[in-house]
Amino acid sequence: MTRSRQLRLGAFMRPVSLHTGAWRYPGSYPDANFNFAHLKSFAQKLEAAKFDAFFMADHLAVLNMPVEALQRSHTVTSFEPFTLLSALAAVTERIGLAATASTTFDEPYHIARRFASLDHISNGRAAWNIVTTSNPDAALNFGLDEHVEHGERYKRAREFYDVVTGLWDSFADDAFIRDRESGIYFDPDKMHVLNHKGEELSVRGPLNIARPVQGWPVIVQAGQSDPGRQLAAETAEVVFCSPRDLAGGKVLYADIKGRMEAVGRNRDHLKMLPAAFVVIGDSIEEARAKRLALDSLVHYDSAIASLSIALGHDASGFDPDAPLPEDIPDTNASKTGRAQVIKLAQEENLTVRQLAQRYGGYSGLAFVGTPASIADEMERWLDEEGSDGFNVVFPYLPQGLDDVTTRLVPELQRRGLFRREYEGATLRDHLGLPRPENRFFSPER
Repeated sequence: MTRSRQLRLGAFMRPVSLHTGAWRYPGSYPDANFNFAHLKSFAQKLEAAKFDAFFMADHLAVLNMPVEALQRSHTVTSFEPFTLLSALAAVTERIGLAATASTTFDEPYHIARRFASLDHISNGRAAWNIVTTSNPDAALNFGLDEHVEHGERYKRAREFYDVVTGLWDSFADDAFIRDRESGIYFDPDKMHVLNHKGEELSVRGPLNIARPVQGWPVIVQAGQSDPGRQLAAETAEVVFCSPRDLAGGKVLYADIKGRMEAVGRNRDHLKMLPAAFVVIGDSIEEARAKRLALDSLVHYDSAIASLSIALGHDASGFDPDAPLPEDIPDTNASKTGRAQVIKLAQEENLTVRQLAQRYGGYSGLAFVGTPASIADEMERWLDEEGSDGFNVVFPYLPQGLDDVTTRLVPELQRRGLFRREYEGATLRDHLGLPRPENRFFSPER
């Protein structure tokens, strides 16, 4: 049986996993950050499982943290995503390839060229994750003394999107006639010079690359602030988000889809994909034990710093092997975040050490259980409009990825919740998204 609405699944990748203890997990590949053979294998396994996309997370700075914590982090280095995804395009055929690119620390012409090139190289599988870059340390690598103000970053991002998509529309789809007899390579009447002069950006154009295979690479957005939600509603086709539970997912889903309708967009032309950390066992107890074993690999010195930030209070003096104290002083830190920490500690009966290691490892939405129980949860999110699918975070690699592709995916397919074959050739085909018309050369013009 195939359902009318099926899950969309992306893979939220860091080469050694996002969990900071993953590189120490038995059977992991600690060298995967710079071992292309491992990344090739990951992408090909995901493609065999019919995943929609391989999303490569990226950072523009080494995180500014105490060296005692930094020396234990595998996320300190990684491949530059465009180079990596171009290489993966040559060894895969159908899976989408999504990369992050910053509107704050790059230029529209660069971004337009890179993604247009990736879309052509991959035959229509590219996606651009628009970010304004929240990490203030990145500013110091791009000639700035301090980070650009939040509102200014989003103002630039909105104009940046208009410029990049305008550059992708520089040529009509049929502009390149390549007529040997006449010697005419392209029709100049089907080339548009952008001549953009805005508040933030000035770009002449045209782009020196033919229109991408997909018209535009798929537009992804990840911000959850109010400006981020509005940018998503106006521009995005996929939203990578991070609600901590179904209730939060439903609120975010309704908000962004509602904003889409308010600006005249079809709500079905955007897919909400929360990040979901998936740990699979033969029983729920076994899966939880795997999670605890993984969290135990996060060094306590760095873990307790993460817990202190989440609580808004220095937790270094707490007894690491006792429950979280009940009389933690109130602060001006995030009330929601603090409440979530306390709730998690109580629900799972975690010690301070276990709680710190959770926050030092991966503290977002997690599905921990059997293939059947996790499929139940994913189905509920889909049915109750908490998401259109998930951006799966693997706890450790390669075993965590293998568990999902060989155990969870078949269960989802059995229920009719996930495809058995790709529906088309491009990422837009996979996601059920329309190909954008060229704003300068559409049939109506």
